[in-house]
Amino acid sequence: MPCIVTLVHTMRTIAEINAKIQHGSAVVKTVEAVKAQISEIGITQTAKAVDVVVTGTFEPMESSGAILNLGHTDPPIKIRQCWLDGVPAYAGFGAVDLYLGASQPAEPLGAGDSPDGEPAHERGGGHVIEDLIAGKNIPLRAVGQVTDCYPRATLDTMINQDTINQFYLFNPRNLYQNFIVGVNGGDRPLFTYLGPLQPRLGNAVYANSGALSPLFNDPTLRLIGIGTRIFLGGGIGYVTWEGTQHFPLQKRLPNDTPIGPAATLALIGDAKQMQAKWVRGCYFRQYGPSLMIGVGVPLPVLDETVIQRCAITDAELVAPVVDFSIPRRVRPTFGLVSYAQLKSGRIKIENKTVRVAPLTSLYLARQVASELQQWIQSGQFLLSEPVAEIPCDRTFKPQNTWGSQMTLE
Repeated sequence: MPCIVTLVHTMRTIAEINAKIQHGSAVVKTVEAVKAQISEIGITQTAKAVDVVVTGTFEPMESSGAILNLGHTDPPIKIRQCWLDGVPAYAGFGAVDLYLGASQPAEPLGAGDSPDGEPAHERGGGHVIEDLIAGKNIPLRAVGQVTDCYPRATLDTMINQDTINQFYLFNPRNLYQNFIVGVNGGDRPLFTYLGPLQPRLGNAVYANSGALSPLFNDPTLRLIGIGTRIFLGGGIGYVTWEGTQHFPLQKRLPNDTPIGPAATLALIGDAKQMQAKWVRGCYFRQYGPSLMIGVGVPLPVLDETVIQRCAITDAELVAPVVDFSIPRRVRPTFGLVSYAQLKSGRIKIENKTVRVAPLTSLYLARQVASELQQWIQSGQFLLSEPVAEIPCDRTFKPQNTWGSQMTLE
């Protein structure tokens, strides 16, 4: 079931906004500038004055990866195992098609180090994707399944983005609408997908840009759907589907924003257009590699409701504080905190002041929004009409092992 929203009187359409963009007369503002304008002149006047609101984020998005087509060798090879700079890529479909996962770690080398001196286990698919986008040469080693039409058994070569055919990001889960705040109530350090968590509530980490974030400013996904054109990694991308672990039925506040992880989106974009500045491999100590990506989403101001949604502040957004010291799927929480509290750098947990750090770069999130704003103002980027809505009735199913908890029917 798609999101159902009662529409108010339409002030303008996407086609009308695009015509203004092409004529250079569209008023495009970042979401922070719009929030400031709302506080000065109100929602109604801001809705009349602004055509497009630009949102942005720059954060780890480990459920990401790249599709590559190498082109056929002579003689041809049907690749079934492949390594890109020591990182295994999935080769279980076309003969020379690969999928390189951002969080796939490099396999250990003999001495434990890669040729450039970086420890092999601290390098992964995200780093290779960044290097390919930066135009670097990447060593490739492949093992083929020998057949009559694919007689070649092995391949050792170098590739870069100019020597291959397709090279595009296809990310199954990006743009969490909200996430958790990680803490550690135990007595030893923990190394997690949020980074190191110090014992006895020594620190807290969050991973969302709050009031800057695209999906917080369109909480019911009224404006964002399949086919929405976006800024992805410094190039043009699109929303392709709901993301994995999409959970729009998360409990919500009266302002329709979720109190924990909720909606997600699957994204796609041509990596040959992207910039390494906006697609960066990273590594979480004793957890593994990942990828940080800049994503910007334009919100067309069709009516006052759009601006009303964008008026949301960090004080009106919350996230749950989760204790990672409990090694279970469902962990206890210390309640909810606002993003205003998180961004202050300190939160209170059981009368203890705990220092807080973001995984999201708020500085780069603002730069993403600013760059997309410039693209739209210069006429390089037009808005797109979604071809279908993102479903808003998805539940989140856990995975139980077969045994006493499950019965075969």
